[in-house]
Amino acid sequence: MRIRRMTLREIHMKLLAPFETSFGRTEERRILLIEAECDGATGWGEVTAGETPGYSPETTDTARHILADFLWPAVRGKEFASAADFGVLMDRVRGHNMAKAGLETAVWDAEAKQKNVPLHKLIGGTLMEIPCGVSIGIQDSHQKLLEKIEKELAAGYQRIKIKIAPGRDLPALEAVRARFPKIRLMADANSAYSLEDLPLLRQMDRFDLMMIEQPLDWDDIYAHALLQREIATSICLDECIHELHHARAAIELGACRIINIKLGRVGGHRNARAMHDLAQRHAIPVWCGGMLESGIGRAHNIAMSTLPNFVLPGDVSASKRYWPEDIIEPAVEVTPQGTIRVPEGPGIGYAPKLPLIERLTVARAVFD
Repeated sequence: MRIRRMTLREIHMKLLAPFETSFGRTEERRILLIEAECDGATGWGEVTAGETPGYSPETTDTARHILADFLWPAVRGKEFASAADFGVLMDRVRGHNMAKAGLETAVWDAEAKQKNVPLHKLIGGTLMEIPCGVSIGIQDSHQKLLEKIEKELAAGYQRIKIKIAPGRDLPALEAVRARFPKIRLMADANSAYSLEDLPLLRQMDRFDLMMIEQPLDWDDIYAHALLQREIATSICLDECIHELHHARAAIELGACRIINIKLGRVGGHRNARAMHDLAQRHAIPVWCGGMLESGIGRAHNIAMSTLPNFVLPGDVSASKRYWPEDIIEPAVEVTPQGTIRVPEGPGIGYAPKLPLIERLTVARAVFD
């Protein structure tokens, strides 16, 4: 295989409602889409970096720079046997996993279309229906939070995740548990706490949480190992896990009991599969986190979530939760049972809505 052309588009998509976390508030997404033409087949990928370096050091702008000035020169004119081998061509560029994943996932989509098979089968997926949860940002009031949770439960979602931050944690969890004592509930801190907050974090044990996600510094595996020894609630690591050796260190140190795998954060399907397999060997369950993706990124998340150790409901939810109109057809839908049926068409199984993508495009660059 060889990439004959890469088209890089920046599109702007306004969220239906602002999404707030401990590191910021998002109202509109600046998304980079990558269209890769590989020997007669066209694949699509999405760069999931945010507009600011709050979640990750990468941003929309850094990803564009790295793709244009380093990753495209690294792969231009190069032959590779398959998408599984493609990532090696980019290994000489350190970090910038979200930029790499945008291009790598487009190549996986192209290969699946060449072979006329669904992407989920090409990567080794086995599930035909995936369980879904939702992520709810920090709300202005407990009443609004409870109303949102009630709405999502009525839609069938199997797990509720709420974002927390210092001063906006225990009272919110108290309110949720008082109203919904039995739901599957988790809290996501996005690195908002430190070990000095141990007394507060210990109090979260009484809320019967599935997990608390990334409570401490975004790059500190060791501190999470210390914390996990002191609390009963399972820690799930997110921001700490960028490479396979990070996952190995976290598992061996006992820093977590669960791992969140995000395609962008780990660099694409090749690395996600390796991380999935490592966790499975150590009986560590994994699930798919979300990055406010458009339908392109969401479709890749669905494919990844069919791997057998994705046993916990992920943040892969319906298109209509985020967008007035998604850029794929059909839109991603969730069943009343809180699942997504995996598409059986070639590649990602969803068709990009090219006229809409063109209307949303604010910048384009073509690399031959």
